[in-house]
Amino acid sequence: MNINFISPLARNKRRYALGSIATATMLGLAALALLSSAASAATVKEIKARGYIRVAVANEIPYGYVDPNGDAKGAGPEVAIAVIKALGIQPENIQWVVTNFSSLIPGLQADRFDVTAAEMAIRPDRCQKVIYSEPDTSYGEGLLVAAGDPKDIHTYADFKKPGLKVAVMAGADQLGMMQKLGVPEENIVTIAANADAISTVATGRADAYAATGLTATGLAAKDKKVALAGNFTDPVIDGKPVRSWGGFNFNSKSTDLRDAFNAELVKFKKTDAYKKIMTDYGFTPEDIAGASATTTEKLCAAG
Repeated sequence: MNINFISPLARNKRRYALGSIATATMLGLAALALLSSAASAATVKEIKARGYIRVAVANEIPYGYVDPNGDAKGAGPEVAIAVIKALGIQPENIQWVVTNFSSLIPGLQADRFDVTAAEMAIRPDRCQKVIYSEPDTSYGEGLLVAAGDPKDIHTYADFKKPGLKVAVMAGADQLGMMQKLGVPEENIVTIAANADAISTVATGRADAYAATGLTATGLAAKDKKVALAGNFTDPVIDGKPVRSWGGFNFNSKSTDLRDAFNAELVKFKKTDAYKKIMTDYGFTPEDIAGASATTTEKLCAAG
């Protein structure tokens, strides 16, 4: 039998070596964490030095999308362009990123972009994950139905009826609304993006698509097989008709960028140029006035 004898000195050397490797590994991980943290909290000065800013949209008309020519359009992008230019960053230095709506917050957390321009509704649960600008838009709800509305659908509460199915976009607010209204899970169909809504309703996979009024209106104009539900009534949740306020999102550490963006956004909302952008994309005078009727602080604190 061969016995390998390791002297105390050798053992100590090996322990020291292993300890050094472990320490180096921990330091390396800590350094990476610091770098990641720093990268996800870029300041305006750092973005200018970098030479570009990354802005994400979810291809949702009229809130934020990239058209077939590759140009960013929608209420969010057009306001963002004006605000970012006021920060001293030229529009040609904006890198537009298209992603699914449900990937906007994870993308900010993973530092895949610096800001979103999707007019994502300001909700308390989202305020725990990212930070918002002040509200940029205000909007109500709507329904996309099959042409002629064969199921006679006029409100979200209709989907509590057995067998009546409603489609919602993954990550959107409408799922929570349906749940609060008591709509059974088996009556809810989840789709990945607004682009799937028309076919989902036209083929009968769902009887309607629940979205904001502006989104539903825009989709209805694209195909004669679908239409906007007539005599629609906004859902009443917790005793109040639903109205949403959309804003720009930032990584939770990007307070410098958010604060600078906010300062210019507040100024821009007082201009005729802002009102024209909103009007051009279908927002009503009530929507435009409503965008300044509350604050992000209040919306984030609402329970």
